[in-house]
Amino acid sequence: MIDLIRTSQVPSNLMQSAARGSLSVPADEMIEILVYLALHHKIFGQQARMTLAGWDEKACLTAALNPATSAEVLGYWTTPDNLRIPLLAALLANHAVKDESVKELAARGGREVVTALQSSARVMNSPELVKALHANPNLQPNEIAEIARKLGTSSPVAGSTATPEPEEQDEAADSALAEYLNENAAEVETAREAPFQASGDHGHTAPESAEKTAETPAAMAPAQSEVVAGSGSLAAAAQPKKIAHESAEVKRDSVVQKIQKLDVKGRIALAVRGGKEERSILIRDMTKVVCLAVLESPKLTDTEVEGFAQQKNVLDWVLRTIPMKRRFAKNYTIQRNLAFNPRTPTDVSLGLMKNLMTQDLKNLSENKEVADPVRKLAFRFYRQKLERHKS
Repeated sequence: MIDLIRTSQVPSNLMQSAARGSLSVPADEMIEILVYLALHHKIFGQQARMTLAGWDEKACLTAALNPATSAEVLGYWTTPDNLRIPLLAALLANHAVKDESVKELAARGGREVVTALQSSARVMNSPELVKALHANPNLQPNEIAEIARKLGTSSPVAGSTATPEPEEQDEAADSALAEYLNENAAEVETAREAPFQASGDHGHTAPESAEKTAETPAAMAPAQSEVVAGSGSLAAAAQPKKIAHESAEVKRDSVVQKIQKLDVKGRIALAVRGGKEERSILIRDMTKVVCLAVLESPKLTDTEVEGFAQQKNVLDWVLRTIPMKRRFAKNYTIQRNLAFNPRTPTDVSLGLMKNLMTQDLKNLSENKEVADPVRKLAFRFYRQKLERHKS
């Protein structure tokens, strides 16, 4: 049956049954069929992923322990997005599972994965796997120190990261820009005349508003002086805050004006080389090749991406691309924000839920803004985790 499905010799109704796990075939073959559909089939892939996520745990354990299980199945289960925690010990004990797959789990896995890996003799006896685990952001400070001792290195201060020198950042940005333009040359050429428009806006009017805002402080100065003079200390205290707020608006509008004068290549260059203010605007650019350039900037911080991940006014491409970046896929807050964002494509949200904590799964299952498949799968995972905790 798996051979027939691979060669597309199965009718659509039977493929649908396969995606639901309803074929009369042995359990190990059914799992292999589901994994194939999940990875390679555009129409039934999502249904197959949902079926796999709730597949009988005993049958999955048997397959996870068996060295003869398809490499594609073992590879599917050992990716951070598809991992089922109850299978992890069995997968680690199976020598058919490649060290490369375990290494990715060690570097990116959530809190439960980290705990399981530290209990694995296979992981802790492998310098390469221990080194990957040491880079995991979900380690506790005491665990970082313990692993550092095992590696014979000094432990970094928890929460601290080395900040590159400005010159190094500029060099890295230039290199990233050249690479990005080279990889996307055709798309850049196609969109070269596309004007700046922020997603969620119905025609941008920043230049006019900027002029009015810029004129306001001077025009209003006499009146403001009278108000301050006649209103006592309360008005005097409030005035600096108002002026500061207006100043921030003027600055942002002036940045938008600068961006509007740039062509696509210029906006891409600013997205990669520019500062936080420019990135916060360009991430909403309706031109795909521009907004995705923001994610290539070496100056981009995790905190910024955490904010992007929960924005509802960015292109779907941004939300789809963020978890594909290895650096951002390690950040739990980014994963959680994406899962809770109703704009995140459903298939992306489904893949992210494997690593969510119990309380977040509960909250997600009650979130009426996200798609029904996301809420249903979140509730299923939530119940599974509760049952494991009880046992």
